[in-house]
Amino acid sequence: MRILDRTSLRTRLTLAVALLTLCALLPLNILGRFFIADTLQAQLHATLRVEAQGLRDLVEATLVEREATVRSWSEHSILRGALLFETFEESDSVLATFKKRHPTFAGVVLFADDGRAVSASEARLLQAYAGREREVLDSAWFRAARNGTHDVSRFTQVDPFFGKAVLPLAAPIFSPISGARMGVVLGAYDWGQVGQVVAPALERSRARGQQSFALEVVDPEGLVLFDSMTGGRARAEGVVRESALDEVALRDVGDGWRFVATVDPKEVYAPLNRAERLAVGLTLLSLAVAGIGGWWLARGATRPITRLNEVVSRVVREGDLTQDVEVTTRRDEVGALAAAFAQMMEHLRDSTRGLQQGTLVLGKTVAELTAAAAQQERTLMKQAAALQETQVTAQEIKQTSLMAAERSQAVLGVTARAREVGRSGEATVEASLAGFEQLHEQVGRVAQSIAALNERTSQIGGITQTVKDLADQSNMLALNAAIESVRSGEHGKGFGVVAREIRSLADQSIHSTGRVREILEDIRQSIQASVSLAEQSQGSAETGLTQVRASGDSLRELTRIIQDNASAAQQIAAAVTQQNAGVAQIFTAVTDLSRMMEESMQGLQSAQRITASLRDVAGHMESVAATYRV
Repeated sequence: MRILDRTSLRTRLTLAVALLTLCALLPLNILGRFFIADTLQAQLHATLRVEAQGLRDLVEATLVEREATVRSWSEHSILRGALLFETFEESDSVLATFKKRHPTFAGVVLFADDGRAVSASEARLLQAYAGREREVLDSAWFRAARNGTHDVSRFTQVDPFFGKAVLPLAAPIFSPISGARMGVVLGAYDWGQVGQVVAPALERSRARGQQSFALEVVDPEGLVLFDSMTGGRARAEGVVRESALDEVALRDVGDGWRFVATVDPKEVYAPLNRAERLAVGLTLLSLAVAGIGGWWLARGATRPITRLNEVVSRVVREGDLTQDVEVTTRRDEVGALAAAFAQMMEHLRDSTRGLQQGTLVLGKTVAELTAAAAQQERTLMKQAAALQETQVTAQEIKQTSLMAAERSQAVLGVTARAREVGRSGEATVEASLAGFEQLHEQVGRVAQSIAALNERTSQIGGITQTVKDLADQSNMLALNAAIESVRSGEHGKGFGVVAREIRSLADQSIHSTGRVREILEDIRQSIQASVSLAEQSQGSAETGLTQVRASGDSLRELTRIIQDNASAAQQIAAAVTQQNAGVAQIFTAVTDLSRMMEESMQGLQSAQRITASLRDVAGHMESVAATYRV
């Protein structure tokens, strides 16, 4: 539908008429196609069925007649006498007469009951069967004939005796005296004669234009016994076929055979295809005629609408309302539309004239309002500028006053804090003096203790030297004892062991004494360093004590000055607080005035916006009114 929306009304009307025509013709063509196809198929299958049944009836009648003929031959007195008295010259003459009277037989042969060929319609047949009694006895048709029945299951092969395909029709011959079976008479029906039987049916099909029509005879096992399709031609795929079955209601040699009629579907459906092409051609022709008629009808219906469209386009493009709309004399919906459009154009001209006059009056009024608003705006702008300067000055004074008040309060706070700090500093200085005096005393006591410790260390060093001397003497005594033990021999060995142990202990004592002396030397050096540090700390403590005493005197003087400044700051803060209250009242009044001025300016701006909107509306109305010419 979106594609059709882009096309013209004339095109859509033409397409609508063509589609309606197609919707009307297409079902008819479809129904006609199926009806004709079904009818033609039914007729074709009925014709093929009739041809198959006709072939069946002809072949069945022919075979029944030929079978009856052979049975009548079996009752001929000359043939019986020939078997009784061996008068075969007479029987040869009789068989030749039978062959001449019935040319559809390829030959007639008389067999004895032991399978010997004793007489024939032609001498060559006797020669062919001579010495082949076993083959005759083993043949299906001979065994069936001795039992009074027929068996033609092998006749499709080329018979070796007759040199062609023959249908063996045989009947037993009985003795007229004793009733015993004496032999068999064979009538070899020439199977090629079936082509003459089906020739009329083929001629009829050729007359109907069915060149591919063919007939078949198929045995119960599916073996093709006869096919009218000559020249080695193959049947097309999907051929249409109908068959008729030779039932057993009438006993004959062809019981169970199927007679099939076939035809090529392309050939048989050629009329239907021609009918379809004709229907398609007629449909296309009808569509073309319907399209032309629809276009002519759409052209007549849309021509007034096209003229109205041209008028509307000119009004929209040029704004020309002075042109007249042609009112047609038609009484249909298009004529009513043209009349209604002419009335609309007249009303539009009247409305445009009234709009142009109202626009002029509105423009003048808006111009006067704009001038008055501009004058009032200039006056208010001057007042607002002066008031703005006053407000700025008051704001600066207020800020300055606030800053002074804040500074005075800060000074008061700092003064109070300084007073407290001064008091706590004075107390701290007193405590520091007492602490420094105690520290000086403690440092003196520590120095005395360290000096006493140094003396004790010196005494320990002397004792250690004495121990070392004793160890040396013990070592010497141990050495002498060892020498004496050696001199004493065996008696001095025990004493030598004790001397060695004493000497070892003396060596250990000497080594330990050396180690103690080293440690005592380190301790003595550390004590001397501690003594030096204690002396320095005592001097620094005395210096610090002197400085703390001087700082305490200065801090007491600073505390008295801070108390004097605090009294002055309290007086300044009271004065600044009173000044700040007055400035706040001035600023409040100026703020109220400024707010009132802003409200006046907002009201004036609203009036100006309304005036501007009116001016825009007036301009737009004027431009709209100027669009059309009346």
